Amino acid sequence: MVKPVSVVLLTGGSSGIGAVTARMLSDTGYKVYAASRRGTLPEECAGRDNLIPVVLDVNSQTSVSEVVSSILSKEGHIDAVVCNAGNGIAGAVEQTTVDEAKYQFETCFFGAHRVIREVLPSMRAQNFGRIITISSVAANVPIPYQTFYSSAKAAVLIYTKALSLEVKGFGIQCCSILPGDTKTGFTAARKVTRESEDPGSVYYETLKKSVGRMEHDEQNGMPASKIAKAIVKQMGKKKMSATCTPRIDYKAINFLVRILPTRLMLWIVGKLYA
Repeated sequence: MVKPVSVVLLTGGSSGIGAVTARMLSDTGYKVYAASRRGTLPEECAGRDNLIPVVLDVNSQTSVSEVVSSILSKEGHIDAVVCNAGNGIAGAVEQTTVDEAKYQFETCFFGAHRVIREVLPSMRAQNFGRIITISSVAANVPIPYQTFYSSAKAAVLIYTKALSLEVKGFGIQCCSILPGDTKTGFTAARKVTRESEDPGSVYYETLKKSVGRMEHDEQNGMPASKIAKAIVKQMGKKKMSATCTPRIDYKAINFLVRILPTRLMLWIVGKLYA
């Protein structure tokens, strides 16, 4: 019988939340395959025999299939997956092309689906598995000018909840982590849609103000270690939570979004970001 959670596949492991989580998981005793397009890890992750960097592009089915097959061949099982790979775009809806919107969903949503779909058969066979996805508080709070990021993260959240119902009978548990503003390199990597970068755009000034507010909040936000600790804690629980929102203030925001009238909630968000 497979010992509960000994081998973990984590995507987006080369930096930010992923790299810190990979290190914490390995320090806890898990054998972690930290996957990323670069297949590298920060210096602080070096010297750990149970932390193995692997090259994986979640946007390529071939890459996902080959990596999962290789790990299963070496280890005989994959006990847990942390779908952390993601990206971000900003732009007015009117000035976001379908291809730009697809770019957002390809990594955040379909990338997670490719990995999860590939590991599910082996998890079912061993009657055990843990699946953790990284959603966002933005899944519940619609962020103007980051509409497609909010939409992709909302899709990840609902996907994870629905998936948990489908695989519960096979001993597989699912949890979605909802970070709030977090200080990582994600801020600098955010892309702006081509049309939205035009200073002549009717949305230009408002967008710059909105995204600037978000960037300020992110760079003054919680450290990546806060999210990593939440992931490690869920991984070690006998029964994972369906969702987990690190930090009490973001938990409060998620609660208020559920109970406030939609018009009032949108007014508050608009005061902050529109």
